[in-house]
Amino acid sequence: MTDVATDVANDAVVEAPAVEAPVVEAEQPAGPAAVTVTNAVEMSPAACAAKLKELFPALFGGGGVKPLKLRVQADIQERAPGVFTKAQLSAFLRRHTGSTSYLMAITKARTRFDLDGQPAGDLIDEHRVVAVEELTRRRGLQQERIDLEQAQARNRAGLLHDFENTTLTLPNFCALKGVTPEDLPGLLEIARQEAAARPPAREVRDARDSRPQHAPRSRERTQERDAGRGGRRGGPQGR
Repeated sequence: MTDVATDVANDAVVEAPAVEAPVVEAEQPAGPAAVTVTNAVEMSPAACAAKLKELFPALFGGGGVKPLKLRVQADIQERAPGVFTKAQLSAFLRRHTGSTSYLMAITKARTRFDLDGQPAGDLIDEHRVVAVEELTRRRGLQQERIDLEQAQARNRAGLLHDFENTTLTLPNFCALKGVTPEDLPGLLEIARQEAAARPPAREVRDARDSRPQHAPRSRERTQERDAGRGGRRGGPQGR
């Protein structure tokens, strides 16, 4: 999936050992350093993202998503030692570089950027192609979900219509429709909510009918108009 694996793998190769000290040990002095390590151990991916934005706003702040410099994880640990663990940065990078916004940035950008927001190496075509393929795959999955949801909504609408007009007993109706008596009320309620959310067909038809209509002129009306002008259409005037 894009250059996510590439970034993380490359970071792991050259990365300095992460600082993963215990939360508090008997011989460890209390103070700011201990608090920093404690926060690093407990930091979630969201908290990690907020801290990176605070420390390196040129890369992780506003102004749009930027493709990251390769081996950026080692740079982060060098510039902010002890703030993040290796696991925290890896989890954040997987999420960040796997996001749709990051993939779109990869397809449009020409360079990568370092922690100061400066260009740091060209984006190779291979990474750009992989990003495009992943975006295409995701759009396909999204369209499949939309199609499935629409088909399910149509099925529920048909179920509601048939239920309101059936003369069958409830067990026979459920057997015919392939649903259980326990599931039927929930499906019908969803169908009713979906029906209420749709605009009435009459309003749609009235809006369509309200458009100005231009009735075609009949042949007789056209001939009368031409006769009133004193001659035949397209021919010479009589004397």
